[in-house]
Amino acid sequence: MTMLAEGQSRKMGSKKKVKLSTTQVIALGFLGVIFLGSFLLYLPISNQEPIKYIDALFTAVTAVCVTGLITVFPATQFTLFGKIVMLALIQIGGLGIICCAMTVFIIIRKKITMKNRVMIQQTYDLDTLSGMVQFIIRVIKITFLIEGIGAVLYSIKFIPQFGVIRGIWYGVFHSISAFCNAGLDILGESSLISYANSPIINFTTMFLIISGGLGFTVWHDIYINIKETVQKKAPLKRIFRKLSLQSKIVLCMTAGLLLLGTFGFLMLEYNNVETMEGMSFGEKLMASAFQSVTTRTAGFASVPQSGLTTASKILGCILMFIGGSSGGTAGGIKTTTMAILVLTCISVVRGQRKTECFGRRLVGTNVRSGIAIALLSFAIWLIGVMGVTILEPSVPLEDILYEVTSAIGTVGLSADRTASLCTGSHVILMILMYIGRIGPITMAFVFAGKEDLSEKFRDLPEKRIMLG
Repeated sequence: MTMLAEGQSRKMGSKKKVKLSTTQVIALGFLGVIFLGSFLLYLPISNQEPIKYIDALFTAVTAVCVTGLITVFPATQFTLFGKIVMLALIQIGGLGIICCAMTVFIIIRKKITMKNRVMIQQTYDLDTLSGMVQFIIRVIKITFLIEGIGAVLYSIKFIPQFGVIRGIWYGVFHSISAFCNAGLDILGESSLISYANSPIINFTTMFLIISGGLGFTVWHDIYINIKETVQKKAPLKRIFRKLSLQSKIVLCMTAGLLLLGTFGFLMLEYNNVETMEGMSFGEKLMASAFQSVTTRTAGFASVPQSGLTTASKILGCILMFIGGSSGGTAGGIKTTTMAILVLTCISVVRGQRKTECFGRRLVGTNVRSGIAIALLSFAIWLIGVMGVTILEPSVPLEDILYEVTSAIGTVGLSADRTASLCTGSHVILMILMYIGRIGPITMAFVFAGKEDLSEKFRDLPEKRIMLG
């Protein structure tokens, strides 16, 4: 009887063992870091003055989800300890849970199992399981290299202004925040507006934002191709030609959107008294380029966002909704998703049956996933807009659109409304930031059941329906 009971208890124990998918590990990992961060930010040692837990939680969410929306000003609210906690949360949020966990394993020399390798492959959508450890090492090296360059460039401006120690600290903090596309700063209440005419601050910030937004897989692909080109002494044009389709789409979409945003903001804000009217043409062009870059999920501001024209806010919402690129620190539906939607529309107009790009045919699952991501994101965005509109009847709709799009795109730009919103609106924004960071399609997979195997063994008859 005793042996039978032991056998039954072992069976029950094995049944209770839960196996989490990669998407569930990512979602729960981010959630765990958020609550741990909120607890640390709520402690008296983290604050100059008492803070409400909802504000500590909001700050943890905005840091881990690398967004930048704030209900308190970090520069005056948090102590050095609190700012270090924020910086750690930003770095974890930027690199991602899987990358950070694998980095710890590598440091403590723990074996990277096959399950770990599969997680890395699925997280970064890589084609092979080989070289996973080397890939993570390259991600960390590239991250620290670019952040280090950014910190040095920032320090050139900050050291003369704040002194050596504080200047270096500010350089490190803002470099990590910019590369991770967080947009959080510890300079005060005006973000980078006081540095609107500083080329070194503007161009360093833009360089870091774009670098983080391109995605680690793109950087890895560029690195491999540059290395091969140098070794074989091949012409430089070979680098782009040999890049993967993913990298080509990301680079072309990024360049196109940045140019579109720059000239769009320049035309819309050129004579705006509240933003750019007092600037020289060069400063206006730089501010427009900065605005175009920062709306791609960074959240720093070099001009007052509340002073933007309605048309500029709409343009900003479009760029924020698209966001950066997959496999990096940016949010939004991603440039690759937008490219798939545009290319599919073009193929339909041309009468083509398949979606094509750079002489390649995109697989059907890519197209379906792209459409699903766009529709899910739009539906969640719309629900968020309706929720905040109901809770904030006195706030202009254009400002609500700006706040909500900024949250789900993990951007962090605000028309100076975030702090004044009610607690219910803050909860909605936190949920949107969380969904925006892990991705709507990932959130759907978290709650999805096991794959329906019957789908592989049935083929239903096709039927057409009327469209348009």
